[in-house]
Amino acid sequence: MLILDHLWLIPALPLLGAALNGLLGARWPKRAIDAVAVGATGLSFLAALELIREFSALTPQQIPWLKSYFPWILAGNFRADFALQVDQLTIVMLLVVTGVGWLIHIYSTGYMAKEGGYYRFFSYLNLFMFFMLILVMAANYALLFVGWEGVGLCSYLLIGFSFLRKSAADAGKKAFIVNRIGDFGFMLGMFLMFKTFGSLNFADVFSGAAKMPVEAMSAAGVLTATALLLFVGATGKSAQLPLYVWLPDAMEGPTPVSALIHAATMVTAGVYVVARSSVIFAHAPLAMTVVAVIGCATALFAATIGLAQNDIKRVLAYSTVSQLGYMMLACGVGAFAVGIFHLFTHAFFKALLFLAAGSVIHAMSGEQDLRKMGGLRKKIPWTFWTMFMATLAIAGAPGFSGFFSKDAILWKTASSVYGTSANNKIFWAIALATAVLTAVYMFRLLFLAFFGAPRYNEEHVHVHESPRSMLVPLVVLALLSVVGGWVGIPELLGGSDRFEHFLSPAFAAAEKAAPEAAEHAAKYSHQLEMLLMGSAIFGAAVGVLIAWRRFLVGKPGFLKGTAFQKNVQKLLSNKYYVDEMYDALVVRPIHWASNAVLWRVVDERGIDGSVNGLAHAARAVGERVRQVQSGNTRSYATWVVFGAVAVTTLLIWLVK
Repeated sequence: MLILDHLWLIPALPLLGAALNGLLGARWPKRAIDAVAVGATGLSFLAALELIREFSALTPQQIPWLKSYFPWILAGNFRADFALQVDQLTIVMLLVVTGVGWLIHIYSTGYMAKEGGYYRFFSYLNLFMFFMLILVMAANYALLFVGWEGVGLCSYLLIGFSFLRKSAADAGKKAFIVNRIGDFGFMLGMFLMFKTFGSLNFADVFSGAAKMPVEAMSAAGVLTATALLLFVGATGKSAQLPLYVWLPDAMEGPTPVSALIHAATMVTAGVYVVARSSVIFAHAPLAMTVVAVIGCATALFAATIGLAQNDIKRVLAYSTVSQLGYMMLACGVGAFAVGIFHLFTHAFFKALLFLAAGSVIHAMSGEQDLRKMGGLRKKIPWTFWTMFMATLAIAGAPGFSGFFSKDAILWKTASSVYGTSANNKIFWAIALATAVLTAVYMFRLLFLAFFGAPRYNEEHVHVHESPRSMLVPLVVLALLSVVGGWVGIPELLGGSDRFEHFLSPAFAAAEKAAPEAAEHAAKYSHQLEMLLMGSAIFGAAVGVLIAWRRFLVGKPGFLKGTAFQKNVQKLLSNKYYVDEMYDALVVRPIHWASNAVLWRVVDERGIDGSVNGLAHAARAVGERVRQVQSGNTRSYATWVVFGAVAVTTLLIWLVK
């Protein structure tokens, strides 16, 4: 068991690549940088595959497989080891992070070939992989938090990679600051967890939580508080309302960064933590309801904004926010395995969408505005067909990966034991409406970019297909976007829900908190499940038809509309003015308080005033004392007499 006994190898390989390129890459040719960066992640992926082979030979009693390497923090009765673990959830996350991450590294060698800071980019990219692998392999919350903060740091470095461009530097800072808000809640959750269970080890925390009673909605206790604080951190990392605002601006980073952040790594961290902490959440129904409400609201909210965005990458950014809302909704209704299933399929088609968008931008010499594209279908066929397959997958076309995971979320939402029947129906209706909107904005993107007459100057823009290093990852991801969901074909369609069954041991303790769930789900017939599935397919078809009628047949329909439609378009294109509201209600008041109060009053008048006042007082006293030094002997004699009298008087008074 080479890898099981040396789990540290999987994260260590990308860390080694980051160190080599970061320290020596400036003197190396690009081929050497490529070999180190791509080789390190490729070897990590191979190690993950070998880990899966070895993991399959373990008995249920040996899972989770835990390896503690050395004591990391020892303070009083607190102990945190550098310990890694592997269970079914870890296996899924490792496949996503190393597999998709490796393909993105390969793609980056072509996309970034003519960019400056080449070695620095790949050093950051490898470091990002290292921290994400630490996050998903950690055996305690303390070590998980190292990976959690590490991916936040790397997102700042990668989003602001072109730091000489103000918009990129500002986007990097925005991502870093907004995530710190969420991380504050996460830390409070860990403190409360340690106070309650005396440990941050997963085994201790989860076994302790499993022994506690399920808290009533009206009598929320320590588990509810812990779950909600952890979810605050998850809303930051996974870009949920109200902390989603950093993610669309993250598009300022290079396209491979967008693919890595949005598909395989950072944004999935929040969903992973909620799923990893399923035992805590399952014992806190109020927290579960909050997760479901926030996830459902985020999915619909972001989908409506995506309808009116014209930057090809921003459409995909809001799509990511919406799909993450789907994952949170699944976790909020107790379907943790289904949430991870959508995370798994989403990694394939969302990485493909971003990389294909990068190929379009590459072909258009940097142009990202959909209104200035059109007619690209025949000029970049490989890019078109791969992006078309990813669009079908995210829209939920039957047979594609997204169809199976999205349908599972809709079904589990409708049949959930958590919440009331009325609430679940509302969640289902909103999720279905979001699926329709997803088909609309994704096919809008496809039609505006690839169909119709060219809306660019063909004399100045020489459209060309991307190099092989960029196309090969597109083809691989296109294949996975089709077949990736086949591991979760439901029994209704002749499958066996293999993905959910594989993950079930990881969520067994959470399922015990709601033993009536299986009985509750059994009340729903296959006929109803088929009806709901048909509704989802019909909704996606309606969305495609709307996009076809509005943006292809009515060309150029995206520029026309009634006054009401234009006002709605303006509202959505300006993202409901949320950034402006945050600026008015949060940023400007903090800036004013920092400038007018903390700087002018506290710093200048308080701190500087007291320090400078003491200096002025000392100088004034010195000036007065200096005048005594007149150089006159008679004056000195007088002072000596006065001094002698004063000392004599004091001595006489003390003796008495």
